[in-house]
Amino acid sequence: MTTSPTQDDVPGRLFLAVGRLSRSLRQAGAPGPGHGAISALATLVNHGQMRLGDLAAKEGVAAATMSRIVAALVEAGYVRRESDPVDRRAWLATATDEGERMVSGVRSTRIQELGKRIDRLSDEHRDALVAALPALEALLVDGD
Repeated sequence: MTTSPTQDDVPGRLFLAVGRLSRSLRQAGAPGPGHGAISALATLVNHGQMRLGDLAAKEGVAAATMSRIVAALVEAGYVRRESDPVDRRAWLATATDEGERMVSGVRSTRIQELGKRIDRLSDEHRDALVAALPALEALLVDGD
């Protein structure tokens, strides 16, 4: 018995749809820091003060890349750098109040844009999306 091409390609179609939707939502709203900077800033907002190396590891980028990202965020006033009291050679990055407002604003803008898109769906598609949410959320659980 053969399966339809649509069934066989669910992972590919889902990957493409989620990627394109994510990219499209990242582009929504006012210009500001790039995706990497917003991601790093959101990590600091959600997890608190971190060493640059730890932040780089969490974001999956090289330490030198994170150093450039944090330098730009410091210059913009979204992050403050402090000497690590445990290891004076290391630096700690902390989101400022302005950085927290930036993350909140970006999140709000993206959620509003997604809400508008959901509102434009047919009732049938909206119901299917709601029904699929538990399955999509289950994909986020680490299988390790």
